[in-house]
Amino acid sequence: MSAQTVTKTHRRRGMCAAAAVAVLIAAAGCSSDSTTTSSATSTAPTSAENSATLDPAVVQRLDAAIDATMAQTAVPGAIVGIWGPDGSYVKSFGVADKSTGAPMQTDFYSRIGSLTKTFTATGVLQLVDEGKVGLDDPISKYVEGVPAGDQITIRELARMQSGLANYSESPAFQKAFFADPRAPFTPQQLLGYAFAEPATFPPGQGFQYCNTNYTLLGLVVEKVSGLPLPDYVQQKILAPLHMDKTVFPTTNAFPDPHAQGYTVQTADGKEAAATDWDPSWGWAAGAMISTLDDLHTWGPALATGTLLTPETQAQRLETVNAPGYAPNVGYGLGIFNADGWIGHNGSLPGYQTVTVYLPEKKTTLVIMTNTDVAYQGGEPSTMLGTAITQVITPDHVYRLAANAPVPAVPSSTTPTR
Repeated sequence: MSAQTVTKTHRRRGMCAAAAVAVLIAAAGCSSDSTTTSSATSTAPTSAENSATLDPAVVQRLDAAIDATMAQTAVPGAIVGIWGPDGSYVKSFGVADKSTGAPMQTDFYSRIGSLTKTFTATGVLQLVDEGKVGLDDPISKYVEGVPAGDQITIRELARMQSGLANYSESPAFQKAFFADPRAPFTPQQLLGYAFAEPATFPPGQGFQYCNTNYTLLGLVVEKVSGLPLPDYVQQKILAPLHMDKTVFPTTNAFPDPHAQGYTVQTADGKEAAATDWDPSWGWAAGAMISTLDDLHTWGPALATGTLLTPETQAQRLETVNAPGYAPNVGYGLGIFNADGWIGHNGSLPGYQTVTVYLPEKKTTLVIMTNTDVAYQGGEPSTMLGTAITQVITPDHVYRLAANAPVPAVPSSTTPTR
């Protein structure tokens, strides 16, 4: 699920950037050589994790699987982190800039798209724990002018069951966005695009990954807390977890170092670098930026409810199934469960991210790519997640769409490099 692409906010492949559960987005040439950097992160392992590196045979299989999937999907560069009881694996692959050949590095900042939804939802749920918001309150209690706002609940918004139109699929929004991808949008503008379109189903009677829902939830956080959403996220979520390199930008500012991000979500359909495009169109659904180390912290904190009461976390993890997704995939309150892997993905023009945690194995997986260009209708980050989990957790394979393309993962006997 991702905040997803502007043109196809989420189709059914991944919960990403600004559209949480599926997102798609034709190919650009990339180097399949993998440039490996440091094999250990600076983030201290959790009590369930081992700071040692994984078994060399597993490392070889992972290297081969990632190389093959990047070549298959034409991903220029990727950063991968795996942390669990059996050890860690932290490497960068490919190039950060196709024009210079500069390599990807594991300390890069990246736009994380719909992973932003996990922070917005956490803010709402913290306010639930404080008794200031009720999950079954109507959105009209907090935001005026929402179509059927007296019937749509906070829970339905968070679980993608409001039926409201997705502003990022609005022709009027897309016209404005492609006219100038560096122009800022306000939440009120985004809602205007959504409310001008008809609802897709009555509240609570369907499922549609929808950025509009999270724009409204961001406004709820602001109204109830009295803080701008970026400030709330910083003070109440990032600071307590010491996630010092995660930011909620209010402009197109992008901390260094970072990779160039490549997309074909352009007015003419040709590939372009979206690195400095303004992410405000994603706002509470997809604007944030983070690093591998910080997402290593966020993955288990999100999945286990570190910042919430057990009762509220249990409600967060109550999922609904969505048409087009694999039968073992469910979406909860700003979170998904894909065959036991709990977390979210994100997709914004130029970038994709996956951050998931498998409680059964106490294992965290983070993937970051510098492209959102789809391969056969599938998200490259999801395909990398599938290839990696086929190696490390074959009984729990990360796969989102029911008919997703299959990664060309080498057999365990195939030599790498």
